[in-house]
Amino acid sequence: MNSFLQVANYLHANSIRLATAESCTAGLVASMLGAIDGCGDWLECGFVTYSPAAKIRVLGVNPATIERYGLSSEEVAREMAEGALKKSGANVAIANTGVAGPDDAPDGTRAGTVCFAWGLQREDGAIRIHSETRLFEGDRNAVRHAAATYAIENLRRHC
Repeated sequence: MNSFLQVANYLHANSIRLATAESCTAGLVASMLGAIDGCGDWLECGFVTYSPAAKIRVLGVNPATIERYGLSSEEVAREMAEGALKKSGANVAIANTGVAGPDDAPDGTRAGTVCFAWGLQREDGAIRIHSETRLFEGDRNAVRHAAATYAIENLRRHC
């Protein structure tokens, strides 16, 4: 939790407003951050878009991106982060999509695979996004918890 407090202090000190766009963590990133006193100063909103239709409808993910790269891809995570920035008052976003498990996805994506994106909207309106994919071990909830923790702990590094 100490690393979460460091992230919270960083967000507060830099007047950053954060949005989350979560799929496989199903709101766990926003929930973990919401447990920190004073989070209302920097936590703008959280989008939980589990289904492909929700990603398209709520965050503006392009259906062609899902078709071409698959639901669990950095390309989809990047579009989720961009959508969260565009649809909220936030200037930083954390997004994830993946396969928590227990089984591999029908497309062969291994259980435990999570694709992340961290987005930053600069003052001039330009959006910069960094993405990466990680594989976590454990049961479904262990993967979700590890992914949420990873997303939060790497926010400062990418934004």
